[in-house]
Amino acid sequence: MEETSGTTKPSRLGGMFRALHYRNYRLFFMGQGISLIGTWMQQVAMSWLVYRLTDSVFLLGMVSFANQIPSFLLGPFAGVLSDRFDRHRVLLVTQFLFLIEASTLAALVLTDTVTIPYILALGVFAGIVNAFDMSARQSLVVHLVEKREDMSNAIALNSSMFNMARLVGPSVAGGIIATLGEGVCFLINAISYLAVLASLLMMRLPVLERKAQDTQVLKSLKEGFQYAFGFAPIRDILVLIATLSLFGMPFTVLLPAIARDVLGGDASTLGLLMGASGVGALLGALYLASRKSVLGLARVIVVASILFGVGLIVFALSQTMLLSLVGIFVVGLGMILRMASSNTLLQTIVDDDKRGRVMSFYSMAFMGMAPIGSLLAGWLAERIGVAYTLLGCGIICLLSIVPFVLSLPKSRQLVRPIYERLGILPEIATGLQTASTLTSPPEGGKM
Repeated sequence: MEETSGTTKPSRLGGMFRALHYRNYRLFFMGQGISLIGTWMQQVAMSWLVYRLTDSVFLLGMVSFANQIPSFLLGPFAGVLSDRFDRHRVLLVTQFLFLIEASTLAALVLTDTVTIPYILALGVFAGIVNAFDMSARQSLVVHLVEKREDMSNAIALNSSMFNMARLVGPSVAGGIIATLGEGVCFLINAISYLAVLASLLMMRLPVLERKAQDTQVLKSLKEGFQYAFGFAPIRDILVLIATLSLFGMPFTVLLPAIARDVLGGDASTLGLLMGASGVGALLGALYLASRKSVLGLARVIVVASILFGVGLIVFALSQTMLLSLVGIFVVGLGMILRMASSNTLLQTIVDDDKRGRVMSFYSMAFMGMAPIGSLLAGWLAERIGVAYTLLGCGIICLLSIVPFVLSLPKSRQLVRPIYERLGILPEIATGLQTASTLTSPPEGGKM
C-alpha cells in the first residue's frame, strides 16, 4: 500500500480525502463507487416494478424482507468465515455472484417473464450472498489504509461514496424507468459489477498474520457473541444500529407509495425523493470525512438521532413535494451520521482477530433487522396508512437515543484501557468524556 510523501501540512480539503493516498483504498473506492450506482438503480427499479405489478405496500415489504433476512440468519456464520479466510477472495466470489443475480433479473424483466415468486427467490439468493459480502467488506476496508489515524477517514469516505451513488443512481433510474423500463436498470447494475471485480483483482494486499482459530464453528460463534455482547460499549452500539434499522430504515420501502399515492407522482418522483435523501447523506458523510479525529463522535450520534427522528416525522406529515424533499433530506443526513459514526467507534475498539465476527453482528443489526421492520411497516401501512406508520417510526427513533446517552459514563471507563493500549487515549478519552457529560440533546455533530 502506498501513501503520498511530503512534509507540508495538508489543507482541510486535502485532509478530507487523505485515505485516497493509499493505492488499494483508491482502487476499492473507484470500483465500489461505480458498482453502487448500479445497485441504487436496481433498488429503485425493483421497488417501482413490484409496486407497479402488485399495488401492494405489503409486498414491497415482503420483497425487502426476502432480500435482507438472510443477513440476520447467516450474519454470525459469515463473520466466522471472514475471520478464517482471506477476505479479499471472499469479496471476489460474492461480487461475481451478485453479477449473476443481476444478470438473471435483467433477463427476466427484459423478456417480460418476471413474476413476484422469481423476484422473491432472487432476493433470497442476493441476501445470502450479501451476508458474507458485508462482513468481509467491512473487515477489509480497515486494512486498505496503512495508518490507524486514517481509518475513520476511510470509513467516512466509504459512506460518501455510498451516498454519492445514492444521489446519482435513483435520479438516473427514474428517467430510465420512465423511458426504457426497469429491465435496463437491472442490466446496467449487472455490468457495473465488472468495475468492482477489476478493482479487487488489481489490489496488492500484504499477507495478514491471523491468530489460530478454533476449528469448531459453533465455539467460534459463541466466543464472538460473548465478546461483542459482553462488552457494554460494543453492545450499546449494536443495539443503537439495530433500533435504527428496525424502526427507521422501513421509510425506504414505503417511498413508492408516498411518491405515487401521496404526492401524485411517478418513477421520477421516487427518484427525486431518494436523490434528496442521498444529498443529505452525502453532506453528512463529507462532514465526517473532514473531521481529523474521532473526538466527539458520541455527541454526533445523539444529534444525528434527533435529526433523523424529526426529519421522518416531518416527512410523514407532509402533503407537498417541497416539504417532503426537505424532510427526506434531513432523514438522509441524520441516518448516515448515526450509522457511520457508530461504525467508526465500533471499528476503533474491536480486536482485529474478532473483527469479522463483530462486523457480522453489525451487519445483522444493520441489514438483518431491516427486513423485519420492512415487513412490519408494510403490514401496518395497509391497515393504518403510510403516514401514520412513518410517524410512529420517527417518534420511536427519537426516543431510542436515550439509553445510549445514559450508558455513556460507563462506556467511557470501559474503553479507556483499550485506547491506552493503542496510544490514542488523549484524543479518544477526551471525546468520550465530553460526550458522556450530556444531560440534554447537544447542538451539533456526526461520524
